[in-house]
Amino acid sequence: MAENDNGQERSEEASAKRKQEARDKGQIARSKELTTVIVLLVSCAGFVFMGKGMVTGLEEIMRDNLSIHRADAFDTSAMLKLFSHSVLAGLKVVVPLMVLLAIVALVAPMALGGWTFSTKPIQPDLTKMDPIKGIGRIFSAKSLAELLKSVAKLGLVGAVGYWLLVSKMDVFLGLGYEDVNKGIAHLGDELVIMVIWLSSALILVALLDVPFQAWDHARKQRMTKQEVKDEHKESEGSPELKSKIRQTQQEIAQRRMMEEVPKADVVITNPTHYSVALKYDQEKSAAPIVVALGVDEVAGHIRRIAAANDVPIVSAPPLARAIYHNTELNEEIPAGLFLAVAQVLAYVFQLRHYELNGGVAPEFNADMPIPDDLKRDE
Repeated sequence: MAENDNGQERSEEASAKRKQEARDKGQIARSKELTTVIVLLVSCAGFVFMGKGMVTGLEEIMRDNLSIHRADAFDTSAMLKLFSHSVLAGLKVVVPLMVLLAIVALVAPMALGGWTFSTKPIQPDLTKMDPIKGIGRIFSAKSLAELLKSVAKLGLVGAVGYWLLVSKMDVFLGLGYEDVNKGIAHLGDELVIMVIWLSSALILVALLDVPFQAWDHARKQRMTKQEVKDEHKESEGSPELKSKIRQTQQEIAQRRMMEEVPKADVVITNPTHYSVALKYDQEKSAAPIVVALGVDEVAGHIRRIAAANDVPIVSAPPLARAIYHNTELNEEIPAGLFLAVAQVLAYVFQLRHYELNGGVAPEFNADMPIPDDLKRDE
């Protein structure tokens, strides 16, 4: 199993972050054998479909250059024009195939590893000039695999080439009895077939090389348990930092919540442990909404803000506990508490009427209908 510089075993699969960093550095799985096979096969296909036109074009160029007037042979300007014309004509013949091969040479490597562009591999790196590391790379497992692969390619191509020569010997010897034009065409066809066979033989090498390169790349990207922990800690943040962020978020949320207390219609308390502030806007919601809630110190702070802003404070311990435990901030109260909260709001309305107009002070009925499934003990 591979180990890092600290001797720790690389037993963990590479994370998505590690894989992306490798791609950014241009480190992706590549198979030169697959690229070679694709280029060779496309070249053969190009010769099959374009070969006749290329041969015809080259014949015309040779005919034009071999059938010149005697006077033109002694005219330097005429020879220069003929040379220029031959070069342009030759380019027209070979450029389509060259363009095709150039495109394939660029696209073929993406068959394994996909597309990536990075300038980091070509940046100067003095560590690559270390002779000790260079010797290590020469005698590494990868170098051994490359050597075995080269020997296998040479042996395979040599065996296929020998078989082709032996099987086509009668054909080649018979070309001497054919018409010149037909013999050349026949020879071209046979050569294309032989190249296709030789290229196809390399498919076996590519089929072995592709999974090896994918495995070797994945092996190099493997991580130690400590690297996984460090990356997780870096991405998620240290516990201390996460705690600080969480505390800051809670402080911001609590500050915003306290800003809503002066806008509440009533604050229902336990009276010491729980406080919930309710606001009821018939045009915006179908039921009262909890705009603030808290226990202990937060509950006391809610009561102090309510008192400072003349928000009615009603002591109804069972109702306060029920709302606190069954409702989230900025949510409507449960349907089971509608009647109890309606009694509180009615009392608040009567209290404000009494404070403005005088008369008989209203009495608050603490006996409220709270469903058993919503009740909470102290």
